[in-house]
Amino acid sequence: MSKINKEFLLESISEIKKGSEEKKRKFLETIELQIALKNYDPSRDKRFSGTVKLRHIPKHSFKLCVIGDEKHLDQAKSLKIDCRSVEDLKKLNKNKKLVKKLARSYDAFIASDGLIKQIPRILGPGLNKAGKFPTSLSHQEAMEDKVETVKRTIKFQMKKVLCLAVAIGPVNMDEDEPLANIMIA
Repeated sequence: MSKINKEFLLESISEIKKGSEEKKRKFLETIELQIALKNYDPSRDKRFSGTVKLRHIPKHSFKLCVIGDEKHLDQAKSLKIDCRSVEDLKKLNKNKKLVKKLARSYDAFIASDGLIKQIPRILGPGLNKAGKFPTSLSHQEAMEDKVETVKRTIKFQMKKVLCLAVAIGPVNMDEDEPLANIMIA
């Protein structure tokens, strides 16, 4: 897996926290893990992408939207999660600017499994282009668990550069929480 020992990671995390406290900023800073790949040629070798579920939520101001049927909309309202019905989406009329605005206003989407196939027809390719195509939610799954899973999941994608970067968590986390997230990532 990795050649970095636990003590070095703990020392680095405490150094990051100390640096953050010395120079206060007007926003909550995020600890980011950057991985440089060696002996990998992106023009010849296959590019890759994927997701990893972390132990602790890396972003606390995570905005989620549920696109669902009546049952899922009621559950979302009871959990105080933003939600949209199919009728709300049809009002956008595949207007690219409105779909883009919708995609920018949320970090992720969850949709009822029956509606997943209809979303590209209703909205067009806007959510897909933004990389925020909804995660499927079935009626057998508990919405709270699915929301937690989506909040903990980070996406990584190998592009033309030999460096991957993923968010691990805010600097105000306890020292063992970013460590656990780094070990998983």
